[in-house]
Amino acid sequence: MKKFVAVCLTALLLTLPAFAAAEAPDDVEAEAALLMERETGTILYEKNAHAVLEPASVTKIMTLLLVMEAIDSGQLTMETMVTASAHAAAMGGSQIYLKEGEQMSVHDMLKAVAVASGNDAAVALGEAVAGSESAFVARMNQRARELGMKDTTFQNCTGLPAEGHVTSAYDIGVMSRELLMHEAIRPYTAIWMDSLRDGSFQLSNTNKLIRFYDGATGLKTGYTATAGHCISASAEKDGMELIAVVLHAPSSSARFETAKSLLNFGFANYAMVDVAPDRALAPVDVVLGAQKELQPIFAETARLLLEKTEVNGLTQNLEVCRSVEAPVQAGQKLGALSVYRADGTLLKEISIVAPEAIPRLTTKDLFGQMLQILLMKAQ
Repeated sequence: MKKFVAVCLTALLLTLPAFAAAEAPDDVEAEAALLMERETGTILYEKNAHAVLEPASVTKIMTLLLVMEAIDSGQLTMETMVTASAHAAAMGGSQIYLKEGEQMSVHDMLKAVAVASGNDAAVALGEAVAGSESAFVARMNQRARELGMKDTTFQNCTGLPAEGHVTSAYDIGVMSRELLMHEAIRPYTAIWMDSLRDGSFQLSNTNKLIRFYDGATGLKTGYTATAGHCISASAEKDGMELIAVVLHAPSSSARFETAKSLLNFGFANYAMVDVAPDRALAPVDVVLGAQKELQPIFAETARLLLEKTEVNGLTQNLEVCRSVEAPVQAGQKLGALSVYRADGTLLKEISIVAPEAIPRLTTKDLFGQMLQILLMKAQ
């Protein structure tokens, strides 16, 4: 019953220009670094990616992630007013000088953390989510474990120096990717200049790439004497977003230049390619089903991360069954789109599946249909 029809298609639409693959950047002035493509999580470059190091204020990526998740769950809204505790107001380092009892909306607190790296605002947000900074830090560590961040232990939500407060370039890439999945954070991490308290307190982003790197989307800088100069920098061009992590750079300029070098390397040599642009899949007949046909769908994105030298010469093979017998399960495989390199090796197989379950007709249903046919003939 499951007869397949195969159609071989040369990928004529995949005509991005091919570039000679450049060698990995050799100007990485940092103890550890990593370049990750956001959509797939693929590592494009790494140096000491799992070295356990202090992250300084790059820690706040996890702080922002938990706040965004609290907003998604309905625990907080952007309009929720947060009251600064004595503990939050006492934070040193980068701050917006909250006074004990001062109230500020989550919206403004997010600006304070994402743009100015306000330690006091970070603690106030953490307290609003979990009741105390220590309880919030426990949630940070739990979330890190859930994300598979094996190199990470948080001692606070700010990144201020604390014994045992460590992570790695790889783990920062993981939590940066997770944060960027929250579209609502992007308007904050991409701010260059803004203000608080009705314009009386000016904010300027600590991430200078927001102003000086085309396509920059975020994300967070950090510095302490023991952590050195750190950054998780994200940028998007031509439908691909990259995350460059730099830890323990010798200077602020080295941090930014290294991040730029990593991003430039990624954008010059890789591309996200849609291997099925606007492809319409033909309906599949459902035999003995409660509905006569279904519209198959791709089980996952048809976008692939490729070296630009691989783009030209890709071929595709599409196989989809003409019919399927009920019952059909949601997600049941009905075919596949296989993508091959120019040398014929399989690059990716994307399953084609049923979008919903379709039950089989019962004996009563079949009898009813037969009776209806007979009545129509009698007329």
